[in-house]
Amino acid sequence: MSVVLYGCETWSLTLREEHRLRVFENRLLRRIFRRKRDEVTGGWREMHNEELHNLYSSPSIIRMIKSRRMRWAGHVAKMGETNAYRILVGKAEGKRPLGETRRRFVDNIKMDLRIMGWDGMDCIDMTQDRDQWRALVYTVMNLGFP
Repeated sequence: MSVVLYGCETWSLTLREEHRLRVFENRLLRRIFRRKRDEVTGGWREMHNEELHNLYSSPSIIRMIKSRRMRWAGHVAKMGETNAYRILVGKAEGKRPLGETRRRFVDNIKMDLRIMGWDGMDCIDMTQDRDQWRALVYTVMNLGFP
């Protein structure tokens, strides 16, 4: 998992990429836990996704990515006026290419907060209270996302 998640703090995932990561995780879990003997027929069968996740006690790959992304956003927001902070809150200049607007890092953070029910708050201001932000990061890891 550490190889797959290297640098995930800065990823801006689309729904398709999230789906592909879930498929990858399920494929690895199936390879680790192998097949299961069916009590009714006596034959071997592949395990369902729910069975795999019940056996695997760690949070899903998407939860880990979102939690690490929230933690990194908190670090960057607390840095102050550095280049990383300017990139976090800034907007690109010039004309954008045709097509759908690309999802930015801040958009992902705001979407994660909206899913958690914290959508009315400004994420930059929330990071200044370290205990509140840490509680939010742990909530994302343990409860938050499918």
